[in-house]
Amino acid sequence: MAREKKRRKPKGWLYRLGQLVLWGYFHVVFRMDVKGAENVPEEGPVLLCSNHLAKRDPVLLGLTQKRQVFYMAKEELFRNKFLGALFRKLGAFPVNRGTGGEDALENAYELLGENAVVGVFIEGHRSKTGELLKPKTGAALLAFKTQAPVVPVCITAGDGKIPEMFKRTLIRFGKPIPAQELGLTEGTSMHLRRASRIIMGEIAKLREESLKELGLPLPAPAASEKKPAGKEGDAL
Repeated sequence: MAREKKRRKPKGWLYRLGQLVLWGYFHVVFRMDVKGAENVPEEGPVLLCSNHLAKRDPVLLGLTQKRQVFYMAKEELFRNKFLGALFRKLGAFPVNRGTGGEDALENAYELLGENAVVGVFIEGHRSKTGELLKPKTGAALLAFKTQAPVVPVCITAGDGKIPEMFKRTLIRFGKPIPAQELGLTEGTSMHLRRASRIIMGEIAKLREESLKELGLPLPAPAASEKKPAGKEGDAL
């Protein structure tokens, strides 16, 4: 029997309009330079795991893709019915961070089950310096539960810090990582932390490639790389 093709989730009309309107603006104002966007599979569920530098990052990544990218957003943004409906049309979905568990990812599970592309900022919040932060385990949990491949992404400013207007912003996509290669044989905290470090390691490699291309110095090894890791308590 032929293997059933994993059709991709269709793109909404408002999302298409947003891409059309914003494409020129973001390419001119933030000088978007995209590398490896073709690494994102054209079909099936995908997890885009990126670092996070600015509020505009979801738009930047969305403009690089032919497929619609769905993102988590804090629940408070959806309390207004009009704005909530608008955010949903644009690919955002609410997440209750206060739950701190699997129920916080319920919408992401559903979207991946519909063969969507779900974007995750693996650090959990924005970096104020451009340096990579410690990864959270939410992306690894999604990969474990859905077996969706992970595509690492790194956004790098032209000066290696925070993207600014009229300065180059380099967006680099890595090769997809099958869920099996993340070592997620179990969904324990240890396995999830290890998988998160693997994903973050690939993002770090992408950042180094971008820094080299930009002619900037490479980051010094993090303190965590110089000594054995102790116990961790990562959240989503």
